[in-house]
Amino acid sequence: MSQYFQIHPENPQIRLIRQAIAIIRDGGVVVFPTDSSYAIGCQVGDKAAMERIQRIRKVDNKHNFTLICRDLSEISLYGQVDNMNYRLIKSLTPGPYTFILQATREVPRRLQNPKRKTIGVRLPDHIVTQTLLQELNEPLMSSTLILPGEDLPMVDPYQIRLSLEHQVDLIIDGGFCGHEPTTVVDLMEARPSILREGKGNIDWLVEH
Repeated sequence: MSQYFQIHPENPQIRLIRQAIAIIRDGGVVVFPTDSSYAIGCQVGDKAAMERIQRIRKVDNKHNFTLICRDLSEISLYGQVDNMNYRLIKSLTPGPYTFILQATREVPRRLQNPKRKTIGVRLPDHIVTQTLLQELNEPLMSSTLILPGEDLPMVDPYQIRLSLEHQVDLIIDGGFCGHEPTTVVDLMEARPSILREGKGNIDWLVEH
């Protein structure tokens, strides 16, 4: 049975955050809040935990995971960012955007898009997630918490607990955080393109 931490969405309890990190580092799969929806994640290099997430979500090994990062320098470690795209990402983060970048050598091959060799990265505007990442001192590999047969992410931590308490190691209840997915911005070409319009507005695209 999973552990269930109620963590304050504005003043996260560091004691609980550190307990969560211990679970993640021990190979745990964790459900956590973001600025767009709840997500499910694990440590970047943990293949067994990644495969558990694939089984929970019933997705194959072609599923695109996202790296949730602490800051711009960490994004640059895992994705190739030129000066123009750096300025764009800086202007939109933290926020509900996922950026598609050319993966660097720091990204395990199994996390890269098999054809394009890309990786999705994001920097969410959520205090619980930001505190977790600062204490973890590395990104989280994540996927939106959409269960098989559903079109939208789960939003109610109590319902998440009922559905997944025997499948994940930790559920972090950070309150309601919505069910709208991130806006996915492809930065692989000279001009950004929107692969999925979500919570993040795209008014900036006209000026870019």
